[in-house]
Amino acid sequence: MGIINLKKGKEISLLRFHPWIFSGAIQSMEGAVVDGAWVEVKDFKGTTLGFGHYQNGSIAVRMLSFDKKTPDENFYAEKFLKALIGRKSANLPSNATNCFRLAHGEGDGLTGLIVDYYDGVAIVQAHSTGMHNDRQNIAKALQTVLKEELKAVYYKSHGTLPGKMREAETDEYLFGMAAVPHIVQEHQHKFYVDWESGQKTGFFLDQRENRKLLGDFSKDKKVLNTFCYTGGFSVYALHAGAALVHSVDASEKAIELTRKNIELNGFNATQHACYAVDTFDFLKDKKDEYDVIILDPPAFAKHRDAKHQAMKGYQRLNAEAMKAIKSGGIIFTFSCSQVIDRKLFYDTVTSAAIQAGRDIKVLSHLCQPADHPVSIFHPEGEYLKGLVLSVY
Repeated sequence: MGIINLKKGKEISLLRFHPWIFSGAIQSMEGAVVDGAWVEVKDFKGTTLGFGHYQNGSIAVRMLSFDKKTPDENFYAEKFLKALIGRKSANLPSNATNCFRLAHGEGDGLTGLIVDYYDGVAIVQAHSTGMHNDRQNIAKALQTVLKEELKAVYYKSHGTLPGKMREAETDEYLFGMAAVPHIVQEHQHKFYVDWESGQKTGFFLDQRENRKLLGDFSKDKKVLNTFCYTGGFSVYALHAGAALVHSVDASEKAIELTRKNIELNGFNATQHACYAVDTFDFLKDKKDEYDVIILDPPAFAKHRDAKHQAMKGYQRLNAEAMKAIKSGGIIFTFSCSQVIDRKLFYDTVTSAAIQAGRDIKVLSHLCQPADHPVSIFHPEGEYLKGLVLSVY
């Protein structure tokens, strides 16, 4: 195992358990320090601070252990077991919900790794070379922890691996095999999940509790779900007794998935309609038509250099929805851009309210659920921000 020696003073963030070491903090390297390798990290005095994965990039080391003891073959199993205990404390899984996130990167001390669980199938997504190299060990650890409940492990990292690695790797089953689409249950609502060809790991688990909250505002209302993807918010609104729901997404494939989920839950065309069109175009002539509007766009900014343009996008989107909605209407608005923090998102929505010229009140602040935890030592992990607004 190679050794990373830090410059004097650069150990402070690690003593505060922040999991990232930037390349500029490194004084020297010893031994086999190659892309994706485990490394031992030491301060300028030679004291061991912990262990992690090395990667040639801005974030040079992703810390996985702050122990002085070298991680052994039980490392991943112990991490998954600890994460599973946390999920069970949040009543996941349950009779009502059999899909959840088992491992959430830095929030579970596994920076660079995502594992989503869909009723017996674990979808593994690596965001670093080190996690990619450890994928077989990860699959074995999942089998150890989940035992007979686990039917398959699917490795889906082609779109998330760094740089040119994406070109060389293909998604594959590391254990077992399962038919797709796969039906899961969330708060007793049913959804098709296709981890092989769908976005991310096949479903956006992070909106589970926000979808549930939407039900409280949907009875007898006309609801517009924009950027609908697989129609999660639409299904919840219909189950809550919405008079009519419209789902909008620019992707024809997403609209087809939404139609299937609407039918799966027993609803029909008299209660729901789909539109494969750009949300901005759809909102242009819809003034006073909807009682509830959901704005859940994809990340407008994935990198800091895109932050300014993202703010302009969020402002425009929210302003258009505020202008369109009925007086007394409700807007659920979100940002999943990690580089847009909670205050900046709030300020951007405030700017949109000024532009729209409507009286806006904040009813709730929304966030990611308990199975997407944020380490108190890594506040950057809070990526999902949301507001429930009333508009007059």
